[in-house]
Amino acid sequence: MSGTPAPPRRSGRPAHGEPILERAFRVLGAFAEAGEGLQLHRLAARSGLPKSTTSRIAAQLMSVGALERLDNGDFVVGLQLLEIASLAPRGHGLRAAALPFMEDLHQVTGQHILLAVRDGHEAVLVERLSARDAAAVKYRVGGRLPLTETGIGIALLAHAPERVRDDALAAATDAGRLRRFMAAIRGEGVCAMTTPNPLSAGPTTMSTVAAPILNREGDPLGALSLVAPDEGGSQATARLALRTASLAISRTVGI
Repeated sequence: MSGTPAPPRRSGRPAHGEPILERAFRVLGAFAEAGEGLQLHRLAARSGLPKSTTSRIAAQLMSVGALERLDNGDFVVGLQLLEIASLAPRGHGLRAAALPFMEDLHQVTGQHILLAVRDGHEAVLVERLSARDAAAVKYRVGGRLPLTETGIGIALLAHAPERVRDDALAAATDAGRLRRFMAAIRGEGVCAMTTPNPLSAGPTTMSTVAAPILNREGDPLGALSLVAPDEGGSQATARLALRTASLAISRTVGI
């Protein structure tokens, strides 16, 4: 036998343990706002990776169209990601069915109409229609919203499996109130609430009315929401409109 040690067995994992795919998603996940551009040092800081590693991964992502680089050196999300993301079945099929009803609501109200699906303990926004003069909000397509703090999230959580509700409420300081609220939502088919506006500009409180979109077994496919300034009036009309639209979308999807 030779005294020369055998070469180390190669694997698909980098030397320092984290798979290259996970590091690539950390780089992509550094972008927080639509259209945001990041210089290399900010991209590295947000992704938590060394600058040299970030530069190498960014170059690889650019080569496949997942990232693009502007003339000023900023990295931005590439169109290739939009093309791929548009194929996601959970969002695309539901969006296609919901869009005509969302457009009707948008035309009548002139406010924000949102469509979201649940992903774990978060809601992911798959469509948003907004009038030019509607009050500013921080919602963006592809953005994630906490289930227990937003109307559209609570509408989804109310119809989620019990174990998901238990996990989501484990850290909530008002879990009892939320459980009672969600029980009422399951009975009425609609969630209505007012919340402080997180933006300093515009109205101090916002009104949210949301309704789940359910399949034939009563499982949530997504939720529809109307977000508008809280003017202290009744939400009865909005509740009826959202409930009617969500039922119509459920019938259109036909699952």
